[in-house]
Amino acid sequence: MRLSLNKAIRLKAKAPLLLHSLYLPAANTSLPFRNVSTHSKATTLTLTTKTRAFLPSPFLTCGAAMATAACVQVKEQIELTETEKKIFARLLNTLRYFNLQTQLRVAGGWVRDKLLGKECYDIDIALDNMLGSEFVDKVREYLSSTGEEAQGLAVIPSNPEQSKHLETARMRLFDLWIDFVNLRCEDYSENSRIPTMKFGTAEEDAYRRDLTINSLFYNINTNLVEDFTKRGIEDLKFGRIVTPLTPKETFLDDPLRVLRAIRFGARFGFALDEELKKAASCDDVKTALAAKISRERIGTEIDLMISGNQPVKAIDYICDLTLFWVVFNLPLQVEPAVSEGCYRLSAAYLDATWKLIQLIGCSSFNDEQRRLSLYSALFLPLRNATYKDRKAKKIPAVNYIFKDSLKRKASDAETVTKVHKSLDKFLSLIPCLLSNDDMQLVKVDWGQEFVDVPLSSKLRVLTGLDKVWDVKPLVNGKDIMNVLQLKAGGPLVSEWQQKVLTWQLAHPSGTAEECLDWMRETHSKRIKIE
Repeated sequence: MRLSLNKAIRLKAKAPLLLHSLYLPAANTSLPFRNVSTHSKATTLTLTTKTRAFLPSPFLTCGAAMATAACVQVKEQIELTETEKKIFARLLNTLRYFNLQTQLRVAGGWVRDKLLGKECYDIDIALDNMLGSEFVDKVREYLSSTGEEAQGLAVIPSNPEQSKHLETARMRLFDLWIDFVNLRCEDYSENSRIPTMKFGTAEEDAYRRDLTINSLFYNINTNLVEDFTKRGIEDLKFGRIVTPLTPKETFLDDPLRVLRAIRFGARFGFALDEELKKAASCDDVKTALAAKISRERIGTEIDLMISGNQPVKAIDYICDLTLFWVVFNLPLQVEPAVSEGCYRLSAAYLDATWKLIQLIGCSSFNDEQRRLSLYSALFLPLRNATYKDRKAKKIPAVNYIFKDSLKRKASDAETVTKVHKSLDKFLSLIPCLLSNDDMQLVKVDWGQEFVDVPLSSKLRVLTGLDKVWDVKPLVNGKDIMNVLQLKAGGPLVSEWQQKVLTWQLAHPSGTAEECLDWMRETHSKRIKIE
């Protein structure tokens, strides 16, 4: 049971323009936090910092108008790389070698990206008169006749229960994995939601694709782009996310397409079609998404959004379409109860964190750090929510989301919950950081021992200031073992490594010899006491 949102935080300001921009002289600006509606008292949070003013580039100006104007530059024809030319030549030679009449078409995202002038290494080949596994065998046999060897072969079986309708064959050519599937059309019986698959025409297959911009083909035999829905290129030019058939029919066929539509809309800055939005938020589609699609596939889509170029826009779409609790499903009994509307706070925290990352500079984080920091912000409103497992042990609800709702790594859940647990401790230090006066540190269990750390240095140690991530240990494990007179490593060495780091933070100008002297003295005192 979820409660109504009684208290929400109003976080004000305007978004800074940080990407695809031209520099202007430095100016004082404010790091923005989005507005969250409230029914009671509001708290305004702003972070003022010195950054640069920007002029939007022509590319960005175009992007801002994508939803309403034709401004996406689409190439007239596809330009192949040297590797693509070699791959396609091998495939065409296979047709000639066996005198096959098969039409080879590259389908979907590769065609879209090449028309947008982007490189793409995800090549899917659609065949009009044979299964992918059959054609892969032909290619392997042809390569063998020329003295070449296929680098890898695999067949991924269909799984209609999880909306994986097609068998897919894979092989590796010139260090690229190529997928092969047959063109399809579908027949539905009256009493089954699972279609019967059969060979279809290119037009029938195009209309069964998720989006019009993904329904385009590149015919390898003729070197032509084929737009069988007669609107794929137009929607690409006008920046529209539209389904080839009616949206509800398309989504019920494969409900994961809802999340794909959101991901592509966010990634390219394209506008979601109004009918598509209605279908995506209807109960039938939400029920199908929850029941019909494996949680691994849902988790993969969410990971692609969070790791993508517009994670905030993607989550905003999920919130607007009332899909948040379908995707980030919670266990039945959660304490304290989670308010129905807290997903808006999740979106606001994500927005603020994303802007902070942009302000600091993306290069300060690797991809994994950025991904986990955004997840930490997204699930921050749930940090105190717990549920009981079968042994009645309290488990953070965030663990359930990662492990059950998204089927992500256990280490993801552990990292995010650790971030959440450290939050309250760090927040207690903010008054100290903002004050010029000596303040008594809040009595908090910091989980570490302060050995010979001056009071004036404790703040430095607790906050890990001065780029602690760049600090290299003054002494190594072997040095510690020598001081402690140990013959082998173990927990005691790890304990002292943490103490050494604490000493270094408290004594930023200290030398290795001074650190070793401190270790010998401290260790000697401990032995005498014991």
